[in-house]
Amino acid sequence: MIRMRRLQGPALILTLLSGLWVIVILGLLVLKPSAFSASTMTAVLQFSTILALVSLGQALVILAGGAGIDLSVGGIVSLSAVASLLMAKAGLPPLLVPVACLAAGAGLGAFNGLLVTRLAILPLIATLGTLFVYSGLALALTGGAAQSGVPAWLLVWGRGIVAGVPLPFLTFVLPAFVIAAVLLSATAWGRWVYAMGFNERSARLVGIPVDRARLMLYTLSGLLGGMAGLISLAWLGSGRPNIGQNLELESLTAAMLGGIAITGGRGGIGGVLAAVVLLVTLKTGLLQLNVNTVWQVGIVGALLVAVLIADRLSQNRR
Repeated sequence: MIRMRRLQGPALILTLLSGLWVIVILGLLVLKPSAFSASTMTAVLQFSTILALVSLGQALVILAGGAGIDLSVGGIVSLSAVASLLMAKAGLPPLLVPVACLAAGAGLGAFNGLLVTRLAILPLIATLGTLFVYSGLALALTGGAAQSGVPAWLLVWGRGIVAGVPLPFLTFVLPAFVIAAVLLSATAWGRWVYAMGFNERSARLVGIPVDRARLMLYTLSGLLGGMAGLISLAWLGSGRPNIGQNLELESLTAAMLGGIAITGGRGGIGGVLAAVVLLVTLKTGLLQLNVNTVWQVGIVGALLVAVLIADRLSQNRR
């Protein structure tokens, strides 16, 4: 108990999330002992790849404050995935499909950033609008049908497993989180992000290029969404226009549950990844227990509300 009291910040968040994860595992093992196995844990990590990348982008945007939020992440994942396959069908060399997917995601994220920084549109409104635009385009371009044509070599990577860990998790998710953690903790750019979130007015007064940094963060969020779209292609073997459905809610929940303050300026990246694994484990367990997907969305929403209330109460105490 004394050790718990000494823990602060990211260390406390990671400890609490690890404890919650153990509780979830034990609870599900009691309710259905056959629910978990080595293959189940591999599936949990596989399902975590897309949400983890999107949640990382969401966390970076929120950290910078300014009421920052990216509700369009699901639309970016869907549109970047189907757009890259449609370009391949139009003559793009198969080797360039990953480049096209990442470029599409970064471009869509940059458009969000321009709406927020250049036109001064409230991020909530700007990204809510682009969510409908991007998702609608993905459905309109495909007629709502999944698109085939994923290169075979991409499937080998997307479905590959090393020591029980999916290759996309090893090659995309872990490096992305490590790079983000280093940038935030050991570079001037990372200090800018925290300074912007803590007090944007002061950040501007000391010469931090707030608008340029925020534009870069939205572009990074889009790039990470493009990575998630690429993983969906390589894993599922098709471009699905609805693959990003509900990712905005789940990524927000993961970011908040992982210790990112909704007002910005506080939080760490490690907790976000731990929160993603916890959420996916919970959803996988609920599937094993035959709980309807509608209830799963409700549970994620309830978690988000609970985390926001807890964050508000902790601010009042401080």
